[in-house]
Amino acid sequence: MEKHFQRTERQNGIRVLTERMPNLRSVTSGFWVGVGSRDEPQELSGISHFIEHLLFKGTSQRSAKRIAEDFDAMGGELNAFSAKEYTCYYAKVLDEKVEDAFEVMTDMLLRSLMRPQDVDAERKVILEEIAMHEDSPDDIIHDLFVSALWESHPLGQSVLGYQNVIRTLGSEEIADYFGRYYGPENIVIAVAGNIEHEEVVDLVERFMSNDGDKGIHERHSVVPEIRPHTVVYNRPTEQAHIVLGTQGLPRQHPARFTLAILDNVLGGGMSSRLFQKIREERSLAYSIFSYHSMYVETGLVAVYAGTNPENVSAVLELIKEEIELMLDKGLSEEELERAKGHIKGNLVLSLEDSGSRMTRLGKAEICQGDILSLDDLLQRIDMISTDDVCKLAKELFGPRKLVATVIGPFDDREIQGHLF
Repeated sequence: MEKHFQRTERQNGIRVLTERMPNLRSVTSGFWVGVGSRDEPQELSGISHFIEHLLFKGTSQRSAKRIAEDFDAMGGELNAFSAKEYTCYYAKVLDEKVEDAFEVMTDMLLRSLMRPQDVDAERKVILEEIAMHEDSPDDIIHDLFVSALWESHPLGQSVLGYQNVIRTLGSEEIADYFGRYYGPENIVIAVAGNIEHEEVVDLVERFMSNDGDKGIHERHSVVPEIRPHTVVYNRPTEQAHIVLGTQGLPRQHPARFTLAILDNVLGGGMSSRLFQKIREERSLAYSIFSYHSMYVETGLVAVYAGTNPENVSAVLELIKEEIELMLDKGLSEEELERAKGHIKGNLVLSLEDSGSRMTRLGKAEICQGDILSLDDLLQRIDMISTDDVCKLAKELFGPRKLVATVIGPFDDREIQGHLF
């Protein structure tokens, strides 16, 4: 079968992947680095995210203002994000501006100064970002849940880091960490849009010819043990925020497409069981949904609800009831087909954008995953049966290893009795 993308690995280890979309006038380029919060020792928690910020603060050739001006002049978008297993710097520009964008991005990646004054200035920005995140209970509840689920495992660490660590990180520590992880062997260049593969390879040869140190590429992966328990954060919030979940599947698990169906039926849309039962029928929550995440060696599946504190007990009981119904009676063919249609529709629509195509290439390569064509993806989804979904539900929820995290104006004793 002919591949829908092209891949080249340079002698120094940089991997280049492209997907041509000739009907577009845009190109999205992503520079993916295989380092994230899971790679950080606790005393350096948040350093990957810190480095992401610093790469926008100026190089030996450009000030921070000049970087912004260059992209404004191109009419393009430049941004970045940090995650648990990678950091990504990306730009979306007109196809005629790809070389200009590539030159600025490689300048940032190879020649950022990370001066002590830049570190001190950006430290304040990151501390504000952490404070803003902690002031948003509907956001931070998910981080708190992950920390509770994977208590001592690196995946449980915060991407943003912790204020006490960020306050003490110095420029020498940051420069050393950057040197260890930002080598060519740990970098993937993913590009999608109206461009030829050979053009991208040529740009990499021209602007990233320095071999340097290879960089760290491997990480120690151990499947974490799950300890069923509840963590309650007593805060005087107007709403209570709940996340209840358990261990999911690793990224390459053969049942990962079945998990997408299970997630969708349980709480993935407005017709899902949780949305219909808790919001539409009982009016107990404005926001109620399930979600899943997958990593190298493990994953998670969880349910979130935001509700009035007096409704927490009822909401937890209804979530429990819907999971029990899934375990005991499975799902109908109608639910299965509706979930398939929802997932396939979202998938097709999302991949009509060059940014989504770039992200799919880069994330799969940096995380050592499969890069399936759209037709292959749709076929995998179509092959799933109700029996597949029922079997997976029992594997995930059957052991009753549930972890709950709650933010609201109450203590542990008011919540403990509602778990399995």
